[in-house]
Amino acid sequence: MMNVNVLRLDHRLRRDTRITTHVCLTARAFGASKIYLAGEKDTRLMDNVRDIVKRWGGDFEVEYADSHKKIINDWKDNGGKIVHLTMYGTQAHEAAPEIRESGDDILIVVGGSKVPTDVYKSADWNVSVTTQPHSEVSSLAVFQHLLMDGKEFDLEFEDPVFEVIPTAHGKNVNIHNENKK
Repeated sequence: MMNVNVLRLDHRLRRDTRITTHVCLTARAFGASKIYLAGEKDTRLMDNVRDIVKRWGGDFEVEYADSHKKIINDWKDNGGKIVHLTMYGTQAHEAAPEIRESGDDILIVVGGSKVPTDVYKSADWNVSVTTQPHSEVSSLAVFQHLLMDGKEFDLEFEDPVFEVIPTAHGKNVNIHNENKK
């Protein structure tokens, strides 16, 4: 099974904390195993994401990357492929089956304020989730959904403290032993 990681470019402390947190949560919920945060180091955000993982289960990791180039180069050197989400590229619904069928480990790159040209050039796939401006959170969710072929609904997160039980009305949350972590 392919390993999916995400690289969030150009995180800015004063401006991007909420959106970057949502990128992390989306990556995790849709099946990624790790996210790298490039830009300004935000220890508090990373600790908050780790706390969510502790409470909601799974093995999702968050790591600071002082160089997006190093992450991309290391990923490629280890045989992985790069998927850059952008407005400019092959339409996601056309690219996702090819990427999924490749079976390669992938690093999904989502932008920040301005994506450097080297990211476009180093990507194995520049993938467009519509050709209109919108959020990196929505791009990531739509692409991961297409990549997972809808199987993200079947994901199970090991050792959760909290687990939502789907119900048509109201809230149903199973609370597991909080002391097991």
